[in-house]
Amino acid sequence: MHSNTPVQPWYKEFWAWFIIAILVFAVVIGLTLVYISIKGGDTLVVSNYYDAGKGINQSLEREKLAERLGMSAELTLDNVTGSAELVLNGISRPQVLTLNLISPTQAEKDRRVILQPVDSNIYRGILQDEVSGRRFVEVLGLEEGKEWRLFDEEELAPGQVILIGN
Repeated sequence: MHSNTPVQPWYKEFWAWFIIAILVFAVVIGLTLVYISIKGGDTLVVSNYYDAGKGINQSLEREKLAERLGMSAELTLDNVTGSAELVLNGISRPQVLTLNLISPTQAEKDRRVILQPVDSNIYRGILQDEVSGRRFVEVLGLEEGKEWRLFDEEELAPGQVILIGN
Protein backbone atom coordinates (compact mmCIF):
# COMPACT_ATOMS: atom_id res chain seq x y z
CA MET A 1 0.00 0.00 0.00
CA HIS A 2 2.34 2.52 -1.18
CA SER A 3 1.17 5.98 -1.84
CA ASN A 4 1.96 7.48 -5.16
CA THR A 5 2.27 11.03 -3.85
CA PRO A 6 5.54 12.54 -4.99
CA VAL A 7 8.09 13.38 -2.30
CA GLN A 8 9.22 17.00 -2.36
CA PRO A 9 12.90 17.92 -2.00
CA TRP A 10 13.90 19.17 1.47
CA TYR A 11 14.34 22.79 0.38
CA LYS A 12 10.67 23.01 -0.58
CA GLU A 13 9.50 21.93 2.87
CA PHE A 14 8.24 24.64 5.28
CA TRP A 15 9.52 22.99 8.46
CA ALA A 16 13.07 22.72 7.18
CA TRP A 17 13.22 26.47 6.55
CA PHE A 18 11.50 27.17 9.87
CA ILE A 19 14.22 25.29 11.78
CA ILE A 20 16.99 26.93 9.74
CA ALA A 21 15.45 30.36 10.45
CA ILE A 22 15.49 29.66 14.21
CA LEU A 23 19.16 28.65 14.05
CA VAL A 24 20.16 31.70 11.97
CA PHE A 25 18.24 33.99 14.34
CA ALA A 26 20.04 32.46 17.35
CA VAL A 27 23.45 32.98 15.70
CA VAL A 28 22.66 36.62 14.80
CA ILE A 29 21.43 37.38 18.34
CA GLY A 30 24.49 35.65 19.84
CA LEU A 31 26.93 37.61 17.67
CA THR A 32 25.09 40.86 18.47
CA LEU A 33 25.39 40.21 22.21
CA VAL A 34 29.09 39.40 21.87
CA TYR A 35 29.63 42.68 19.97
CA ILE A 36 27.71 44.69 22.60
CA SER A 37 29.63 43.10 25.48
CA ILE A 38 33.01 43.78 23.86
CA LYS A 39 32.20 47.33 22.69
CA GLY A 40 30.51 48.62 25.87
CA GLY A 41 32.57 47.72 28.91
CA ASP A 42 31.13 48.02 32.40
CA THR A 43 32.44 51.24 33.98
CA LEU A 44 31.35 50.15 37.45
CA VAL A 45 33.94 47.38 37.67
CA VAL A 46 37.38 48.32 39.00
CA SER A 47 40.20 46.24 37.56
CA ASN A 48 42.76 47.00 40.29
CA TYR A 49 41.19 46.48 43.71
CA TYR A 50 44.42 47.13 45.62
CA ASP A 51 44.79 50.68 44.27
CA ALA A 52 41.10 51.34 44.93
CA GLY A 53 41.61 50.29 48.56
CA LYS A 54 44.60 52.61 48.92
CA GLY A 55 42.47 55.43 47.45
CA ILE A 56 39.83 54.86 50.13
CA ASN A 57 42.45 55.32 52.86
CA GLN A 58 43.67 58.55 51.23
CA SER A 59 40.09 59.83 51.04
CA LEU A 60 39.58 59.17 54.73
CA GLU A 61 42.76 61.08 55.60
CA ARG A 62 41.65 64.04 53.46
CA GLU A 63 38.22 64.06 55.09
CA LYS A 64 39.77 63.98 58.58
CA LEU A 65 41.93 66.99 57.66
CA ALA A 66 38.84 68.87 56.47
CA GLU A 67 37.13 68.05 59.75
CA ARG A 68 40.13 69.32 61.79
CA LEU A 69 40.09 72.55 59.77
CA GLY A 70 36.34 72.95 60.40
CA MET A 71 35.57 72.98 56.67
CA SER A 72 32.04 73.05 55.29
CA ALA A 73 30.46 74.53 52.20
CA GLU A 74 27.21 75.69 50.63
CA LEU A 75 27.04 74.99 46.90
CA THR A 76 24.57 76.52 44.45
CA LEU A 77 24.42 75.36 40.84
CA ASP A 78 22.69 77.66 38.35
CA ASN A 79 21.96 75.76 35.15
CA VAL A 80 20.51 78.88 33.47
CA THR A 81 23.70 80.97 33.73
CA GLY A 82 26.00 77.94 33.81
CA SER A 83 27.71 78.91 37.04
CA ALA A 84 28.60 77.15 40.26
CA GLU A 85 28.97 79.24 43.44
CA LEU A 86 30.41 77.86 46.65
CA VAL A 87 30.47 79.59 50.04
CA LEU A 88 33.35 78.09 52.02
CA ASN A 89 33.39 78.00 55.82
CA GLY A 90 36.38 77.03 57.94
CA ILE A 91 40.05 77.90 58.40
CA SER A 92 41.41 77.10 54.94
CA ARG A 93 41.26 79.67 52.09
CA PRO A 94 42.94 78.01 49.08
CA GLN A 95 43.63 79.88 45.84
CA VAL A 96 41.68 77.28 43.83
CA LEU A 97 39.04 74.70 44.67
CA THR A 98 38.14 71.68 42.57
CA LEU A 99 34.49 70.68 42.46
CA ASN A 100 33.78 67.16 41.19
CA LEU A 101 30.19 66.18 40.39
CA ILE A 102 30.41 62.41 40.03
CA SER A 103 27.64 60.23 38.62
CA PRO A 104 27.44 56.95 40.55
CA THR A 105 26.70 54.88 37.44
CA GLN A 106 27.66 56.81 34.28
CA ALA A 107 31.24 58.05 34.01
CA GLU A 108 30.44 60.18 30.94
CA LYS A 109 28.20 62.36 33.13
CA ASP A 110 31.01 63.22 35.57
CA ARG A 111 31.88 66.93 35.66
CA ARG A 112 34.91 68.79 37.05
CA VAL A 113 34.63 72.51 37.81
CA ILE A 114 37.55 74.72 38.85
CA LEU A 115 36.38 77.31 41.40
CA GLN A 116 38.21 80.63 41.74
CA PRO A 117 37.82 83.02 44.72
CA VAL A 118 35.70 86.14 44.11
CA ASP A 119 35.46 87.22 47.76
CA SER A 120 37.00 86.13 51.05
CA ASN A 121 34.93 82.93 51.25
CA ILE A 122 33.01 82.83 47.94
CA TYR A 123 34.26 80.79 44.98
CA ARG A 124 32.78 80.64 41.46
CA GLY A 125 33.25 78.44 38.44
CA ILE A 126 31.65 77.69 35.09
CA LEU A 127 29.60 74.57 34.39
CA GLN A 128 30.13 72.89 31.02
CA ASP A 129 26.48 71.89 30.75
CA GLU A 130 23.36 71.33 32.81
CA VAL A 131 23.82 69.05 35.81
CA SER A 132 20.95 67.36 37.62
CA GLY A 133 20.07 64.07 39.25
CA ARG A 134 21.91 61.97 41.81
CA ARG A 135 25.59 62.88 42.17
CA PHE A 136 28.50 62.50 44.54
CA VAL A 137 29.63 66.06 45.30
CA GLU A 138 33.34 66.40 46.11
CA VAL A 139 35.20 69.62 46.95
CA LEU A 140 39.01 69.49 47.05
CA GLY A 141 41.36 72.15 48.43
CA LEU A 142 44.94 72.52 49.65
CA GLU A 143 46.13 73.69 53.05
CA GLU A 144 49.89 73.84 53.75
CA GLY A 145 50.63 71.33 50.99
CA LYS A 146 48.04 68.82 52.19
CA GLU A 147 44.83 68.14 50.35
CA TRP A 148 41.51 68.21 52.20
CA ARG A 149 38.19 66.89 50.93
CA LEU A 150 34.50 67.55 51.51
CA PHE A 151 32.24 64.79 50.19
CA ASP A 152 28.50 64.16 50.11
CA GLU A 153 25.87 62.42 48.03
CA GLU A 154 23.04 64.63 46.81
CA GLU A 155 20.07 64.75 44.45
CA LEU A 156 20.81 67.90 42.43
CA ALA A 157 18.00 70.22 41.41
CA PRO A 158 18.18 73.69 39.80
CA GLY A 159 18.66 76.53 42.32
CA GLN A 160 19.02 74.17 45.28
CA VAL A 161 21.55 75.01 48.01
CA ILE A 162 23.65 71.94 48.80
CA LEU A 163 25.28 71.72 52.23
CA ILE A 164 28.53 69.78 52.21
CA GLY A 165 30.57 68.70 55.20
CA ASN A 166 28.15 69.36 58.05
